[in-house]
Amino acid sequence: MSYTLAPALQTALFQHLSTDPALTALIGGALYDAIPPASPPATYVLIGAEEAFDRSDKTSHGVEHRLTVSVVTNATGFLAAKDIAARICELLDAPALVLSRGRLVAMWFDRAEARKIEGDQTRRIDLRFRARLEDD
Repeated sequence: MSYTLAPALQTALFQHLSTDPALTALIGGALYDAIPPASPPATYVLIGAEEAFDRSDKTSHGVEHRLTVSVVTNATGFLAAKDIAARICELLDAPALVLSRGRLVAMWFDRAEARKIEGDQTRRIDLRFRARLEDD
């Protein structure tokens, strides 16, 4: 298996997260797949880095994607970022993602790292997930 399912996974993730009313109430439309331009919103979510590993076997072509979804904010303290991160985790706990190619077998929360960016007031929470996909 290769990286062929990555675009389908990213598109499905973006669609799933961007259409949730509770998440939208927390971030507005501030969901990106690249760092926003020169004047980013005060709080945004970034579908970011990922790694892909072949998980094919005798019966199917499979891949595991280890992906990062980041919450970035300049709000004071971590509470606002943690509320957003918690909602993202709820949404990605066994999501019903519709992929344009292949299918999602399972998705798991792997880990999170919350930190304050040195030299400024920005807080960032990186959520790591593992997604197992198969291609027909």
